[in-house]
Amino acid sequence: MAMLVQFLVGGIVCVCNITIHALVMTVVVRVARAWGTKERSHPSLRLITVMIATVSVLMAAHVLEVFVWSLAYSIVDAAPAGTNLVYFAFVNYATLGYGDVTPVEGWRLLGPLAAMNGALMFGWSTAVMYEVLQKTMMISFDTAAD
Repeated sequence: MAMLVQFLVGGIVCVCNITIHALVMTVVVRVARAWGTKERSHPSLRLITVMIATVSVLMAAHVLEVFVWSLAYSIVDAAPAGTNLVYFAFVNYATLGYGDVTPVEGWRLLGPLAAMNGALMFGWSTAVMYEVLQKTMMISFDTAAD
């Protein structure tokens, strides 16, 4: 039963993070496409600006998702007393696995679930960065040659 509760809590947090990521990804792709079709001069500068903005927004989304994990750890008391929960969540989400903080006995599955969630979200972000880069280059450099 305890394992089922851990999977349920971890699943809820994962769905929250997937929702956050989906919303951010939708906005990032739409804004990048719209902005890429604007003024046709300085394609390299436009590419740099679009990519800086895209990566910055994606990083902010990941930080927000770490805070969601941190909140979940706080609600279920998944870490030892006095633990910096944001740090603990970052270590799990980013799959660093320092091992300096370990979850309490009854919540050990949340760490691997957070790591799996983070790995998938990072992969999704990488795919979106590639999409934005490809579309921006296509729009900026193909039309600049005209």
